[in-house]
Amino acid sequence: MFVNRKDELALLESLYSSGKKEVLILYGRRRVGKTELVKRFIREKNAIYFLADRNGLESNARRFYRESAEVLGLPEVEVRDFRETFELIKLKAPERLVVVIDEFSYLLLTDKNTSAVFQHVIDEILDDRFFLILSGSIIGLMEGLMDYGNPLYGRRTAQLKLRPLNFFHVREYFREASIETAVRIYSVTGGVPMYFRLFEGRNFEEELLRVAFSPTSILYEEPEFILREELGDVHRHYLILEAMALGRHRVSEIANFAGIEAKDMPKYLRTLISLELVRREVPVTESERSKKARYYINDNFFAFWFRFVKPNRGRIEIGTFEMDWNAFNTYVGRAFEEVAKQFLIELNRSGKLPFRFTKIGRWWRKGEEIDLVALNERERKALFVEVKWKDLSEREARGILGDLERKAELVGLDGWEKSYGLIARNIDGEEELKAEGWLVWDLGDFEWLREIEKL
Repeated sequence: MFVNRKDELALLESLYSSGKKEVLILYGRRRVGKTELVKRFIREKNAIYFLADRNGLESNARRFYRESAEVLGLPEVEVRDFRETFELIKLKAPERLVVVIDEFSYLLLTDKNTSAVFQHVIDEILDDRFFLILSGSIIGLMEGLMDYGNPLYGRRTAQLKLRPLNFFHVREYFREASIETAVRIYSVTGGVPMYFRLFEGRNFEEELLRVAFSPTSILYEEPEFILREELGDVHRHYLILEAMALGRHRVSEIANFAGIEAKDMPKYLRTLISLELVRREVPVTESERSKKARYYINDNFFAFWFRFVKPNRGRIEIGTFEMDWNAFNTYVGRAFEEVAKQFLIELNRSGKLPFRFTKIGRWWRKGEEIDLVALNERERKALFVEVKWKDLSEREARGILGDLERKAELVGLDGWEKSYGLIARNIDGEEELKAEGWLVWDLGDFEWLREIEKL
């Protein structure tokens, strides 16, 4: 089942309908759904889809011509260059033709002349009939196409970095499963389609052991493969990610765990942030330059893999591994904070909160922490929310909300209009709490939002 991607498809359709030459650079991590997106887009269109490999520019050009010849009825001739192929395609191109070169980054990886060759193709050969899509999974190489010094600089008419789907889209895929199961699956896979489609949503624990803890599973070595492809030498990046997965989030803590001098940490963190594997967070009330920054793994599967798979590979491979489900439940609780954040963003978009916030994030200071704080600085309004992956009694909920009021005073937003909320797996007495002015939501409200918004 193809899930969402409405905005992305709308962009592609607008470029297709422009009536002029278009060049789109489409990129994003492996398994995120780039190929599915372009294949959905080119259905019932005049299109050539080509999947590049690592066998070099000339070999790929020959195969590209053979596949293009089948589509357009071109003569059987031998070509050695993409320029020749596009010259021949141009002779028989229809009024509008989409040309997709998937895994374009493999061409960049194997031949340094690739960018110059395609500069010539775009500048000298393609005309207003062509919509060229260059798609790739090696993010560093694809982003390099947009650098000033690259021959393809200025040739693109659009770029699209495809990101994972959000929780509500994953929930739509698992519409027959319980919402708790959808949260657990999302906590492991994030919104990467190739990952979450490995689950059926029927028996989560059995499926997780099969999908993630079998040496024959495609996910078993997936993070290693991605890191090697992007970075080459990955040892120190491994240690940094492992430190974060084990709860070390300050630069000094990460450096001590990884055995890296603190002064060398920024370059490794910048690389991981550029790949969107790590995110930098500061308290929501602080400026981005704040020195109170913490670093977190930004990808659910990487966080899960470094927390549970990597430390246990020896036992997994000799068949003695046993899953610690209590530790896993704690892990899901942390992932649920991001799900709760997405829920609030959807409520905000729909105008279903006391005010429209303009920023949202965590807050912490001297051992005190609030899971989510949403702010509208112009209107001086704030919403404070705690998130619990638990079934709460009404008494427990009241205790949490009371403590939240205490912590909110520490944030220092004197004179602001303040609201207080709680998001949990299930909350007894929810209606009574709402009647008293508290903002209280559980998984039942997530389902309600999904139906109302048709996410």
